[in-house]
Amino acid sequence: MATCGRFCHQLNRLKTLDDDLMVTSMKRCLSTVDLALLGVGGMVGSGLYVLTGTVAKDTAGPAVVLSFLIAGIASLMAALCYAEFGARVPRTGSAYMFTYVSCGEIWAFLIGWNVVLEYMIGGAAVARAWSGYLDSMFNHTIQNYTQTHIMQWNVSYIAHYPDLLAAGILVVATFFITFGVRVSSWLNHIFSAISLAVILFILVFGFILADPVNWSENEGGFAPFGVSGVMAGTATCFYAFVGFDVIAASSEEARNPQRAIPMATAISLGLAATAYILVSTVLTLMVPWHSLDPNSALSDAFFRRGYSWAGYIVAVGSICAMNTVLLSNLFSLPRIVYAMAEDGLFFSFFAEVNPVTKVPVNAILVFGLLMAVMALVFDLEALVQFLSIGTLLAYTFVAASVIVLRFQPEREKSSSKANSATSPNPELSPEASESQTIAQDSGELKEYESFSDKLQLVEMQKTKERSAPGVLKARWEPYLGRVLGDFEPGKVVAFSVLGVMVSSVSLCAVFVFGTKPLQLPTWSFALLIVVFGSTYLLCLVIIYAHEPHVNTKTFQVPLVPFIPGASILMNVFLMLKLSVMTWVRFIVWVAVGLLVYFGYGIWHSKERLRELQPKDMAARYVVLPSGSLVETVQSVQPNGQGDGSVLHADPSPGQTSAEQQAKR
Repeated sequence: MATCGRFCHQLNRLKTLDDDLMVTSMKRCLSTVDLALLGVGGMVGSGLYVLTGTVAKDTAGPAVVLSFLIAGIASLMAALCYAEFGARVPRTGSAYMFTYVSCGEIWAFLIGWNVVLEYMIGGAAVARAWSGYLDSMFNHTIQNYTQTHIMQWNVSYIAHYPDLLAAGILVVATFFITFGVRVSSWLNHIFSAISLAVILFILVFGFILADPVNWSENEGGFAPFGVSGVMAGTATCFYAFVGFDVIAASSEEARNPQRAIPMATAISLGLAATAYILVSTVLTLMVPWHSLDPNSALSDAFFRRGYSWAGYIVAVGSICAMNTVLLSNLFSLPRIVYAMAEDGLFFSFFAEVNPVTKVPVNAILVFGLLMAVMALVFDLEALVQFLSIGTLLAYTFVAASVIVLRFQPEREKSSSKANSATSPNPELSPEASESQTIAQDSGELKEYESFSDKLQLVEMQKTKERSAPGVLKARWEPYLGRVLGDFEPGKVVAFSVLGVMVSSVSLCAVFVFGTKPLQLPTWSFALLIVVFGSTYLLCLVIIYAHEPHVNTKTFQVPLVPFIPGASILMNVFLMLKLSVMTWVRFIVWVAVGLLVYFGYGIWHSKERLRELQPKDMAARYVVLPSGSLVETVQSVQPNGQGDGSVLHADPSPGQTSAEQQAKR
């Protein structure tokens, strides 16, 4: 039983943060504008030029505007959680690092492992889309030449021909990323500026060509697919906003992360949501929604209105937008790998930072080339099918981590523990111990000689304990004190977060599978909704009844735990809407990750090595009547079986041998 407990402790140990989180081997040079443009580049890409037309024609019609609005609000809940963590823990690693700090090691590894795959697939898919878009502008000349003169495959689950152009653009982009964060940032600035200029052109010229008749009943109306079409479109449009986590992944290279991360997240998400809503409005007003070309809706709309030159401008903007997404993936992926390797959970080869460029060059080169191989071999459809599950899982754990960390008692820093263990602790006389105590807010010693002063001090200490994070609030004690009042601070919140996740999965499973696949009777369907919905709300109320951290120095998500709880529910619902094959591939990838973790990560974890190090020496100084000092040192071994030893201070020059013998 004890062995099982130690094993569970190893799997769920938390990352110990340094005292100074601003110290890093990377270069802190990114401003708020840099981070905001990175976020815009990660979100406003091929989705703006392809996704708007696809959702409008096949799913929502002109009501795609509402789909993007609702998806933007849902994404905002996840983005707020990322912004709080990025400001509070300004370390690279994004969702991996946030989960490691609050939930535990194995969960952090699995999140990082899946985010790595998502970035690889995302980069390869964008490179494939970039190649296909450029090839379509030249009447598929590149594809025809490759199939005729180079190679052609007829194998399931891989592309019909090797996409050398997509692989080539990834190799070139990887080469530029290795030059450092400033080069990557300026490239992103250039492509983002061109993309935003093209979007502005689309909006101005598109509204000039807009015709309200295209939203009329003669063309099918504003919402031809009804509310269900709007919500189905929301599930698809949600993936247009998944690139904002590049901001949190870059927090270790931000100059002032406490201020820049929240501001850049809000600015980039606001710009991206505005661009998606306005462009989809213009697109469905220019031409009837049912006549859109899903592959190149915007450029085709201008061609059909007789402005072919405008179609070419849109094509240039789309390629620049895809370049920004490509740079975003190549920028974030090596930093996740670096964070995992830095903590010992992944191969240490990837934790090396180039002393000149201050970037993890090994991780950039290896995973950039792997991304190029994926783009060379797999087709776009096979890549996109596996794109979203890891991102949604990361969003879920980050939202849960925000709740856990908000109500978790403060953990002592390792350095403060060392200082307290090795600092002298004179044994004071009873009179001195009664007349001196430490003040509440300052480190000064104050005298309390009257009985009323001592009573006041006791009341202050009780008030502080009652308002500590993770403790039941005073106004809730009459109602919940008997049931929840005896638990350790933070324990009830941790179990309640688990209850939120379990009830979210159960509730969403009933919604997704209850009517069609399972064909539940109406009464049982309603009963399950009420039971799981009530459990979900009850867990949130129990969490809210506890004292949270109040931190005015960094950004904090408002309305915790309700906003993170809603984010968890939305993410779980979208995950359950994915196909069965996506889940099969996900399970296989997780199994491979567990092999890596138990074969390498758990043995090389820096937290494990820290636990195996000898504990700090505990010193106690005793004052003898002669005025000399005796220092007694107790050495504590990791297994708690170390032998104590006594180290004696050197005798003073005037000390006699009798005094030395008495001291011994």
